[in-house]
Amino acid sequence: FLKITDRKKEMFKTSGGKYVAPTAIENKLKESTLIEQVMIVGADQKFVAALIIPSFIHLKKWMTANDVYFENHEDIISNEKVIDKYTKIVASYNEFLNPTEQVKKFDLLVNEWGIDTGEMTPKLSMKRKVIMEKYQSNISSLFQ
Repeated sequence: FLKITDRKKEMFKTSGGKYVAPTAIENKLKESTLIEQVMIVGADQKFVAALIIPSFIHLKKWMTANDVYFENHEDIISNEKVIDKYTKIVASYNEFLNPTEQVKKFDLLVNEWGIDTGEMTPKLSMKRKVIMEKYQSNISSLFQ
């Protein structure tokens, strides 16, 4: 039986020949209060990776409660404790996914995607092609 869980246009194939529906994975990851936006990448790659924009409002509360110092958003996404926290979050949601759909690597980004910056449609859907072009260096570093 064939069960399609996403728009065919958005599905991609890994280098191992498995098809991945990114929206289902993104929606699962967005269940975390510490993740504001996420985009799954990995077309023609060996594994699935993610670009994650933290929910800085909730993350700053977590950092204050855990005595983690921060000056700006760049400091936050490069902090080891924050990266460890997101590693644990991704690992906890990977348990609900098939092995081929599990996020192996991720990159935390500072700037939220929006309509005015061109990454979102007026309907607030991601413009995947625009995001992939804009963050090409981040994506390529995930698969090295």
